[in-house]
Amino acid sequence: MQSVIERIKAGALWDFHGGIHPPENKQQSSLSPVVQAGLPPELIIPVRQHAGLAGELLVKVGDKVKKGQPLTAFERGRFVPVHASSSGVISAIGQHTVAHPSGLSDLCITLIPDGEDAWCERQPQPDYWNLDRVSLLERIQGAGIAGLGGAVFPTHSKLDGHGQLTEILIINGLECEPYITTDDRLMQEYADEILEGIRVLKHLLKPKLCLIGIEDNKPAAAKALRQQISEEDILVREVPTKYPSGGAKQTIELLTGRQVPKGGRAVDIGIMVLNVATVFAIKRAIVDGEPLIERIVTLTGDAFKQPGNAWVRLGTPVRWLLGRFDLQPEPGQRVIMGGPMMGFTLPHAMVPVVKATNCLLAPTRAELPPPEPEQSCIRCSACADACPATLLPQELYWYSRAKEYDKAEQLNLFDCIECGACAWVCPSQIPLVQYYKIAKDDIREAREEAEKAERARLRFEAKQARFERDKAAREARHAEAAAQRRQAMTAATGEDPVAAALARLKAKQEATPGEGAPDNAAMAAAREARKQEALARRAAKAAELEASAPMTEPAPSQESDPKKAAIAAALARAKAKKAAQAAGDQIADDSAAAPIASSQAPNEPIAESAPEVDPKKAAIAAAIARAKAKKAAQAAGDQIADDSAAVPIASSQASSESIAESTPEVDPKKAAIAAAIARAKAKKAAQAAGDQGADDSTAAPIASSQAPSEPIAESDPEVDPKKAAIAAAPIASSQAPSEPIAESAPEVDPKKAAIAAAVAKAKARKAAEAKEAPAAQPCAETAPGAETPAPELDPKKAAIAAAVAKAKARKAALAGATTDNETVSPADSKRDT
Repeated sequence: MQSVIERIKAGALWDFHGGIHPPENKQQSSLSPVVQAGLPPELIIPVRQHAGLAGELLVKVGDKVKKGQPLTAFERGRFVPVHASSSGVISAIGQHTVAHPSGLSDLCITLIPDGEDAWCERQPQPDYWNLDRVSLLERIQGAGIAGLGGAVFPTHSKLDGHGQLTEILIINGLECEPYITTDDRLMQEYADEILEGIRVLKHLLKPKLCLIGIEDNKPAAAKALRQQISEEDILVREVPTKYPSGGAKQTIELLTGRQVPKGGRAVDIGIMVLNVATVFAIKRAIVDGEPLIERIVTLTGDAFKQPGNAWVRLGTPVRWLLGRFDLQPEPGQRVIMGGPMMGFTLPHAMVPVVKATNCLLAPTRAELPPPEPEQSCIRCSACADACPATLLPQELYWYSRAKEYDKAEQLNLFDCIECGACAWVCPSQIPLVQYYKIAKDDIREAREEAEKAERARLRFEAKQARFERDKAAREARHAEAAAQRRQAMTAATGEDPVAAALARLKAKQEATPGEGAPDNAAMAAAREARKQEALARRAAKAAELEASAPMTEPAPSQESDPKKAAIAAALARAKAKKAAQAAGDQIADDSAAAPIASSQAPNEPIAESAPEVDPKKAAIAAAIARAKAKKAAQAAGDQIADDSAAVPIASSQASSESIAESTPEVDPKKAAIAAAIARAKAKKAAQAAGDQGADDSTAAPIASSQAPSEPIAESDPEVDPKKAAIAAAPIASSQAPSEPIAESAPEVDPKKAAIAAAVAKAKARKAAEAKEAPAAQPCAETAPGAETPAPELDPKKAAIAAAVAKAKARKAALAGATTDNETVSPADSKRDT
């Protein structure tokens, strides 16, 4: 089987998938020779004109420079310097719009030419065969040469090849983009210099075969090159015209039949591809010692009066160049840098010419209509048929538009050469290449961010490791210093200081064994005994209170909560115990308060006029009153002598029936609290009533004097309703127990009930004052019908006096109950049991 080189020499050609045949439009500019564009009044030179990083500035504003002088430095890597395109003065260094699809700004050096166009010192090397590989690559890098076919990849980095051997060197002269004729004119007019550049590359790369690829629409260029070739290993191959045959991968497949692996490079299969303009620049850099400061630019389009090609200095403003070649613009004139397939429209005309500028296209609207509105994809698969990279453009379009970049990468997005063939054949006018470019930029940006994050992580981990090493070293130094101090002290004292300190501590502990940890067992036992004793006392008191205050069955009440009532009763019992301890000094006032209950008979109109009272509260209050009466009766065994005093009290109960009858319902919570308070007060009154028998007789006249005291109650100010309710509850208990509690009770006004309670307090106060005078004097002074104005009362004292009076009234009533059992109803006796 023949080798690839033998088949190539035999004249074999191959083809690639897809491709299109757009109108060439090359005759407009390819028929006229290349001319000099001239020197503009201002040069704007971007510091970065290649695919890589920019070098550091070597000049500053005000510096005078020579033609070809480096303006930026370079070092190993993808750094390519820029040079002064003419001699002159640096007038500015700053941001300026550059030739890029984004229309963004970049750092540029503004040079004002002095008109002398004087060269700096050059170092030509005609005998380049005496230079080694490294020297040749350094000269190529120092001359600022990058790929002039459009990619502007640093040429020295591409030629280095990372040590890989090159079997076939391909010089790309196909120039398939419509309108562009720079390579065609260069091969026609500078064929000898191109061949000299090829020889320099043969010396550098040592290839087995050199191929010059040309499309069959450039016969004059092919003829000119063949006339300059004298070597057998340099062949010119004409291939059929088809776009995009000028792509590196397509050129390789056309001329050799080999395919570059996906994600790989041509050098991986032993092939090196260079543009003819790049080869010409290498010849100028090595043989003539001239850096890359100018290139051929095609000026074409129907808007130009005379299209053609010209040598243009790098940094020349496009505006000046268009005027120099008689552009006749129409309204909204577009200027495209590059061809119609892969070029881009300039944002404005003050953009400088750079190394990648091979064409300035100024078409009219009729010549190149603006793109039509984008429509929906109809899935016709025309884009897939035209794709030279055998991709699926419609799938890439959907994923790129949806920003599903992981799926787009799985479909080999980065194998797209952005030739525009898919967009050219799309019937829906979808700008497919624009979607791919955006997707690629987003993916690159995400990768850069991920790389930055990874570098930051590595720096952080290195920092932490350094901290750990420093800490370990510091601890080791401290340990070493401590050991040295220990050795020095041992040498000075003859013993180990640490062992001596431990021995002293042990001896001290043995000498004072009692000073160790204290024994708290006795204290803890005593504390526990005190706690148990306190718990026992509390339990005994609780049992005593439960025994002394038996549970009474309250009157039927609606919607009462037993749990809340129990809690309220417990609170009331605790308060009653405190009140019993503080009531030792209230016994002397009990006798004066007893007759107050007899004065309630004339107050019947008050109760009758009370229109509204909470019926639930009134019913509970009545039940509590009956329970208190029974308890007082049990504790009144020694009160028989007081029966005579109790008769008026009993007679006054009939008139107060209307109060109890008007209270059908009471709030269960408040009723429970009131019941507990009443029980405590009853117990206190029973305990203090043993020595009050003699004083009861003196209270009878006082009772008779209370009848005409109704004006006092009317003039008394408004009293706290809560206190009035507590004071009024025992009064209701003094009514005839045989009467039902909640039957036909009219509603009572709470304000009027409070006024009635205040009247009771005033009368109690008056009785207390009358007790201090001689027994006869009160009788004379309190003649019936005499009206005494009520003095101002202290509400607290009045409440206490009223409570004492109520207790005594209960005692008297119970004493009378023992003589007349008929007054106790069967229902009440059943509740009491």
